[in-house]
Amino acid sequence: MDLSIILKYLTGLRENNDREWYHAHKAEYKAANAEFEALLQALILRIGEFDPSVLQNLPQALTFKLNRDTRFSHDKSPYNPAFRAHISAMGKLPIPVGYYLMIKPGDQSFLGGGLFADMFKDATGMVRDYISANGGEWEQITGAPAFKKHFTVQGTALKNVPAGYDKDHPQAEDLKRKSWYLEYPIRDAELNDPEQFLARAAELFRLMKPFNDYLNNALTGFQMPTR
Repeated sequence: MDLSIILKYLTGLRENNDREWYHAHKAEYKAANAEFEALLQALILRIGEFDPSVLQNLPQALTFKLNRDTRFSHDKSPYNPAFRAHISAMGKLPIPVGYYLMIKPGDQSFLGGGLFADMFKDATGMVRDYISANGGEWEQITGAPAFKKHFTVQGTALKNVPAGYDKDHPQAEDLKRKSWYLEYPIRDAELNDPEQFLARAAELFRLMKPFNDYLNNALTGFQMPTR
């Protein structure tokens, strides 16, 4: 496994973000994508040691396209120079939540977990209700020393506690959120040794698992909207 192939390709795409360059470098894309899928397969097996629910996944079903939706963006560059994947019990669907990986050159890579999508109002409501009723467990998870050492809960938030929730609730700040997620930054140099990176990523994902489990318990019964 050679992760430098991924960084080299994505750096080229970042510096030449147009369709002509992309189509002229399809061979490099295929080589980089093969390395990324090999990394995902290794990660699935490592994660499966503490979360067997992910073991049925195939790497190629977990990845996201490079193409950007530019319809409502001032940035009209056609590609996002990043390889991204979400590993969960249901593949790359945002719910149930799982383990997120983005490789993007320029020290912009990260490992993630939790609920990134705040457009699902039902999911937001379910998590708020669960935190409101199970705040002690939330504090145990997010206040654990190993968790606090590596992670900070992030997510878009309202200015005030939403109606229907106690504004003086011990978890009031978390009740304001519309999403709850973690990001652990990865520098390009950390990808030089794939085995070392795999071990580090698996350990960080293991530390994320109680946080993911809590959110998935909150989201029990959630149905993805139909188009």
